[in-house]
Amino acid sequence: MQKMKKIAILFLVTISFLSCSEYQKVLNKGEVADQYKMATEMYEAQKYGKAITLFEKITPAYRAKPQMERIQYMISDAYYQTKQYSLSAYYFDRFTKNYPKSTKKEEAAFLSAQSYYLDSPIFSLDQTTTNEALVALQNFIDTYPDSEKLDEANKSVKELQYKLEKKAFETAKQYYHIEDYIASIKSFDNLMSDYLGTSFREEAIYYKFKASYELGMKSIIQKKEVRLNAAVKAYDKLKRNYPESEYLEESDKMLEKLNKELVTVKDLIATIENKKNGL
Repeated sequence: MQKMKKIAILFLVTISFLSCSEYQKVLNKGEVADQYKMATEMYEAQKYGKAITLFEKITPAYRAKPQMERIQYMISDAYYQTKQYSLSAYYFDRFTKNYPKSTKKEEAAFLSAQSYYLDSPIFSLDQTTTNEALVALQNFIDTYPDSEKLDEANKSVKELQYKLEKKAFETAKQYYHIEDYIASIKSFDNLMSDYLGTSFREEAIYYKFKASYELGMKSIIQKKEVRLNAAVKAYDKLKRNYPESEYLEESDKMLEKLNKELVTVKDLIATIENKKNGL
């Protein structure tokens, strides 16, 4: 039994060696037609790395020829299958432009958009690819409204939009934590303006109020009254929009301090004005 296993293993190693040897021979010295044939075989055997190497080598020879449509689709898919999404997005997009009448155009358009989606980084990083994915997915949705991939495309759009909303929210919150309250307030306003239905809206209004509160309480006397009143308005928006908010208990206590500070500031301003007027 042990001997049979060793023979089987030796057989597989030999086959693998011969296969690799044949691949290298075709890759380095084979005719273009042989390289095309082996590239196709490698692709169909899901040996995508080897297929890509061969496809890249033969592409110049097949440019503008009938086989090029198939080659371009297979190399696009090979990049997709090996998770090289930036390349698969590029090649699938080129495929749709180069072969507008292809029966695979819809599939290529979806896979191009999906490649951008899969290449989209975590929310804390640069979101250029995320925006490119949204454009590609929306173009696909608009072009193929009856596609069987429509639900998947819409799901991807929602996930990417959430990622952009989260980045905007976390950026605004970060401004709050480093005490750049003006930038924080502006960023929360931009978030709620850019993403009207955002799931972060309640928390954004709450943090905008907190930033407005801190800005008002820490301002110089010349700017304090205006900023305190702005903070009170921010509180009113929170209570009006979310009367059952979990943040109201804390916010109510902050409002009391705002109102007391407003009275103090008004009295101080009145005293200063009276001194100026000699009263």
